[in-house]
Amino acid sequence: MVDIATDEQRVSPQQWKWTILAGMASYIDAGSIVALGIGLTLFQSEFSLSPGFVGFLAALGPNAIGAGIGAFVGGRLGDKLGRKRIYKWDLLVYALGILLIAFSGNTVMLLIGTFIVGVAVGADVPTSLALVGEIAPAKARGKLISLTQIAWSMGPAVVLILAYLLDPLGLLGVRIVFGHLFVVAVVTWALRQGLAESAVWKAASETTVTSVRRLGSLFRGNNLKALAYTGVFYIFWGLAAGTAGIFTPYIVESLNAGTRAASLALSLAGFAIGLPVIMFVVMRKMDTSQRARKMMMGIGIILQVVAYGMFLVLPFTMVTASLNVLLFGIGASLAGEPFYKTFSQELFPTMLRGTAQGFTFGLARLLLGAWSFFVPVLAATGIKPVAGLLALFLAIAGAVGYFLMPNTVGRPLTEIEAERTGTA
Repeated sequence: MVDIATDEQRVSPQQWKWTILAGMASYIDAGSIVALGIGLTLFQSEFSLSPGFVGFLAALGPNAIGAGIGAFVGGRLGDKLGRKRIYKWDLLVYALGILLIAFSGNTVMLLIGTFIVGVAVGADVPTSLALVGEIAPAKARGKLISLTQIAWSMGPAVVLILAYLLDPLGLLGVRIVFGHLFVVAVVTWALRQGLAESAVWKAASETTVTSVRRLGSLFRGNNLKALAYTGVFYIFWGLAAGTAGIFTPYIVESLNAGTRAASLALSLAGFAIGLPVIMFVVMRKMDTSQRARKMMMGIGIILQVVAYGMFLVLPFTMVTASLNVLLFGIGASLAGEPFYKTFSQELFPTMLRGTAQGFTFGLARLLLGAWSFFVPVLAATGIKPVAGLLALFLAIAGAVGYFLMPNTVGRPLTEIEAERTGTA
């Protein structure tokens, strides 16, 4: 029997284990995005793709449209049918998509595989994160949710290390990188077979009144306010983070700021920088106080805005690109996805938790997909148009995230839900 959420700070071995297995959704999500990113120029050369088609490919998969569609569907089904039915089986669909990419011999296989991977990732994220939020102790919820962000950094880090080592093999090396993601997905799927249904969801499914679980209630009252808060923050922050994740190697190479090997090393550094920040700052401070949350948000957003704003006055070289990666890596870890993930669990009733996160996650990825169409075209004219817009997006996310931040630190989910829905 799995340990269920309490109001204590102690995290049991069972809760750590379940969080790690659920957090592998973030590993394959971010790993897939970066794997596709490092392969863009090689796939472009192999299949003679135009810049517009490269943007379409980037927009179709785990970084954007495919993930958006999967999140919409998976999040809602996770609330209606249970977390277990989604997170136990979607990894097999993901594995199929990865195989199509790894063995793609034409653009059709590449496109279909990329789309399938995106859909599967999108379906997994809201259901697996809802599970983490529901099994976590109230005073360690932010810690466990932030732990999934370590997996989000580890996925790209491993992908980039493999890509760097296999770079002499060219496109074959990229195919091997995708093969590694296939192995991770299958192993994770096998280990997840031992997971049970969320006890919190099971209880809510038996007791929650119909009016609270209806889809329409998500767009009224406090639910709508929470949807607007998490959605606006994640949409604008995600435009910058998604661009950094998938387009950094492409921009560095296409603007002749550095070699392919240098661009891979630069991307790796960005994700590696975030790991100690998550482990030693965010996981320790997220559940301590509202003041700590706002301090992390304020400092993190300032660093991220500066990371891209500096390109408006400085040239795009390996030196400035390295500084951008350093500032953005630290800033995004302090004020980025951990906040979105945490508030997405805390602000919504159980029977709408997956639906809400699926909606905001999906909408953010769809808009990122639309934006991805234009990034290669804008980057072809220089770094300033892209950098200026990303700095603006981050400033909007920061203003919303900091000034409108709700105070839910350390409170049980049932208490928050009763207060926000007006139920006993």
